[in-house]
Amino acid sequence: MPNSNPYALVFDMDGVLVDNTPVQAKAFQLLFRDLGLETNAKKLLARFNGMPATNILKTIFKHPVPEKQLKEYAAQREFLYRVLYYEKRRETPGLTDFLVAARAAGFRIGLGTGSPADTIGYIIDHLDLRRHFDVVVGKDDVDKGKPHPDTFATVAEKLGVGPENCLVFEDAVLGEQAAYKAGMRCVAVLSSLKEKNFQAPLHVINDFTGLRPEHLRELLDQNPRVPKPDKARSERAYMKL
Repeated sequence: MPNSNPYALVFDMDGVLVDNTPVQAKAFQLLFRDLGLETNAKKLLARFNGMPATNILKTIFKHPVPEKQLKEYAAQREFLYRVLYYEKRRETPGLTDFLVAARAAGFRIGLGTGSPADTIGYIIDHLDLRRHFDVVVGKDDVDKGKPHPDTFATVAEKLGVGPENCLVFEDAVLGEQAAYKAGMRCVAVLSSLKEKNFQAPLHVINDFTGLRPEHLRELLDQNPRVPKPDKARSERAYMKL
């Protein structure tokens, strides 16, 4: 049943709760160097960020690679990322204050990410953020990750809030498309991309400093239409993965 206070905020993790995309890109680049590949990791993530690492890796090989091998590559990348990011884990400015204010304003709060459980814990438990979320959904909880809608749809279902009343915070093009596919509106977080890269966000922020839950409620009330997914962004070759 829908919650009596209908609105919910749904957060992606990487690039939203923490500004870690440059470190993610560096870890991928080091992996590519070891594999003898010349792929530009920054450009790769600008297009595919939000998908599980194994799916991102599928896009760089010209020949089929067994799933077991992809998982080994992804594990190597994860190890590199954790070593590089270990001393740099910091929440996005203003995040905790905003989460506290949003809960006080009556919003339900969920996390929807393409990361597995141990990677989620590496961020949100280290930063003591889990206590702010009513629901946490990751890679292990859905059949298909972003840009499919499953992650955000599962968050909404667990929160008991209709998708039309959910507002997603995303830093990635595929994440924005996943939100629209799930029937939700979106706030673009400009941690690694520019505003022009997004389709139709309800609001745009650099971080959470000064962001007021009441303002978001006003935007939701005044803009009830959910954008339709953009085919140019959401129906490329990666949709076949």
